[in-house]
Amino acid sequence: MAWRGRVLKWTKTEFLRSSNTTPRCTRLNPNNQQRCGFRREAKRPETKKGNVTQETKPPPSEAGTPGPPPPPKVPRPTLFKPLMFTVGFTGCSFGAAAILQYETLKSKVQNAKDEEERPTGMAYWHDWWNQLSGFQQQLILLMSVSDEFWSSLTEGQKTVTGIIAVNVVVLCCWRIPSLQRSMIKYFMSNPASKTQCLPMVLSSFSHYSVVHLVANMYVLWTFSTGIVSLLGKEQFLAFYLSAGVISTMISYMCKTATGRLHPSLGASGAIMAVLAAVCTKMPEAKMGIIFLPMITFTAGNALKALVAIDTAGLILGWRLFDHAAHLGGALFGIWYVAYGHKLIWRKREPLVKLWHDMRSPGAGGSRPGG
Repeated sequence: MAWRGRVLKWTKTEFLRSSNTTPRCTRLNPNNQQRCGFRREAKRPETKKGNVTQETKPPPSEAGTPGPPPPPKVPRPTLFKPLMFTVGFTGCSFGAAAILQYETLKSKVQNAKDEEERPTGMAYWHDWWNQLSGFQQQLILLMSVSDEFWSSLTEGQKTVTGIIAVNVVVLCCWRIPSLQRSMIKYFMSNPASKTQCLPMVLSSFSHYSVVHLVANMYVLWTFSTGIVSLLGKEQFLAFYLSAGVISTMISYMCKTATGRLHPSLGASGAIMAVLAAVCTKMPEAKMGIIFLPMITFTAGNALKALVAIDTAGLILGWRLFDHAAHLGGALFGIWYVAYGHKLIWRKREPLVKLWHDMRSPGAGGSRPGG
């Protein structure tokens, strides 16, 4: 009985003690979570009205009211200006190329006439050489070595050398911190950007990675001889610039349709147009891989494989490369070799004739007896 009395007394004492003590943390009261150390919340504003204090509602639970509203959707950009720029730039490129070809041929004819009138005797050149200083003679010898190397290049390699030089300069500009904002604005194409048109041209000469630059320029150098022999220097330049803009326009359209408005850069779209044009014109030409020379395939099969890979990447949403720009460049190259050359380049005579009339002496004035 003594043990029973002690147990009853201890139980009663503990019951009274527990009934007069407030628990430190209660899960039913969200206002106590801060004291319990669950999550630090922002201070709630208090609105006093007399002696009544109004508190804000507790934060919603995971299964209750949804959280904050999602960010507003970015409106899809309009592509009217880029489309008009693409049409205008392509037309101006081929028009300027036709005029440049006319001026180049005219200059060659004039130089040939001048060569015939120059004295060619050895005595003339001997006297001219003796009049030079030693430094001038060494400089001329060095220039002759460079000229010999330049003469060994094909017309296509000479043409793309300038393109490669521009790409290298742009790559160096990416390494200058003070130019980062301008490089992102003008040398990266993005349909959601405020500057849509000019980057369509400049991004085709822009590479941020050295590996990306070397890979693209190697392919361009490899196909330069074939494409320039097909089109000529002036027509190739117009074709290359137009391919860069058109491939970017196709990329704009696909990005806007899918909502993936991320920027891109690189000459891959224009180079795919060059590759597609050569492979379409010479489908049976043998090609290989630089590190695997034992593997060979035809140019037509290589083009089909590249188009299939880019099509799969576009459908599956691969983001490593701009597959829409690759496909746009390839389709433009195929179309130009099959139809565009006849529709555009062979109808340049009226423009060249108009330019010739404007450049002729007395053009625009009254002729004698008129």
